[in-house]
Order: sequence, then C-alpha cells, then structure tokens
Amino acid sequence: MPTDAAAFLAAIDADWARLVAQVGPCGHEPKPTREPYEALVRAVAYQQLHVKAGDAILARLLALYPQQAFPLPAQLLDAGIDAMRGCGFSARKTETIRGIAAAAQDGVVPDLGTALALSDEELVARLGALKGIGRWTVEMFLIYSLGRPDILPVDDFGVREGYRLLKSLDTAPAPKALAAIGARWSPHRTAAAWYLWRVPRPPKTARRTAG
Repeated sequence: MPTDAAAFLAAIDADWARLVAQVGPCGHEPKPTREPYEALVRAVAYQQLHVKAGDAILARLLALYPQQAFPLPAQLLDAGIDAMRGCGFSARKTETIRGIAAAAQDGVVPDLGTALALSDEELVARLGALKGIGRWTVEMFLIYSLGRPDILPVDDFGVREGYRLLKSLDTAPAPKALAAIGARWSPHRTAAAWYLWRVPRPPKTARRTAG
C-alpha cells in the first residue's frame, strides 16, 4: 500500500509530487492486532496531551495490573474512580474510559474480529456514539489500529494546516471543504493524511525582547 499510495499521490499535481519527493516513501505503520477496547482506552489517555504526559498516565494505569499486558474491561470498572484519578486521568477521561469498558462488556465496542468485518462508517457511527469519543478518535483508531487505507481526518488541524502549506493558501480549508477536495485522493486518503502531517512547517520566529 505505501509504495502504491506514494506514486498515486505524486501523480496528482506538482505540489504533491514535490511533497512525496521531499518526505520520501510513506512510512505509515498501523498496529492491526490491538483490540478495539484497548485502542480506544489508549487513545483517550493521550487526548489533548503531549506524548510524554500520556505515556506517564498510561504507565501508572498499567502498573496497577502487573500480571497482564492490559487491564480487562471488568477490571477498569472495578478499579473505582479514585484509582483512575490517581493515575492522572481527569474526571471527564475517567468517565469516558469507564464508558468504553462498559460498552466493551455489552458488545457495543466490538472485538477485533468483528471490527475488521465492519465498514469505516459503521464503526464511526457505532463508536462515535460513545460519550467522549468523537469522530476524530474513531478515525485515529481506523488509521492506526485497523490499518484502513482510505481515511481522511478532516477535523484534524495538522491535516488542514498541512494542506494550507502544501498549496500556499492564506487560510486552511474548513473540514467540509477539505473532504470535498480530498475525494480525489481516494483510495489512498490515509497516506494523504500521513503526508500532510509531514509538510515542512516554517520555522518559528524568535520573539524579540526589550532591553
């Protein structure tokens, strides 16, 4: 997929050809063996945080269950709110994660085999209905856990900003506009997002200090 995707995108126009040449081959590497329940809990742990902060919170959670790779849904529900907050999860994230665990027990969050058989939009509708799980989080799950090749997360600021820089626009396109633009990148919209995240950003100018 990556080689075909790079060639496909490079053939769109001169801007895409230049970006692909500059960045190199598509290096997208999903983790397709991770269970959806675990992937969603991990995604919530990292929401709106720097990677190191998310790593630390997740490490404290996993330390509560040293005998296994990842806690089961029932274990997270039994852990209690105080234990979750002690790991560093906010009240909102604690509620979201407990909701994911309950939904996994009820079968709303499917196992991996079931998820692989569902379409992108079926998963967006099913998982996006969970409290605290929006379309963007489900799309990250589709991209990084299920390895779906044709996902364009138009709500992602980095993707929209990457396109703005790619095309030297004054403002980034709105999500709906980018979805229309990106239709021509199908069936390789995941790779397109991967490249747009890697459009070189201009260096930040240092602030001048008085004195």
